[in-house]
Amino acid sequence: MATTNPLQFIQQVRTEVSKVVWPTRREVMLTTVMVFIMAALVAVFFALVDILIRGGLQQILGFFG
Repeated sequence: MATTNPLQFIQQVRTEVSKVVWPTRREVMLTTVMVFIMAALVAVFFALVDILIRGGLQQILGFFG
């Protein structure tokens, strides 16, 4: 196993970071908006499922109570 001194390590990190393709501001904003929309849709879906299950259970338990 080869050891790398700290200076070489920093140079290697800089080389690798320079290869990264960073997203544009527009891409970041667009994906952020898409994440918020999807989170809202999932929240609504689970709220509806919760309401349906709760109503069904209340109906079932109403027969026995």
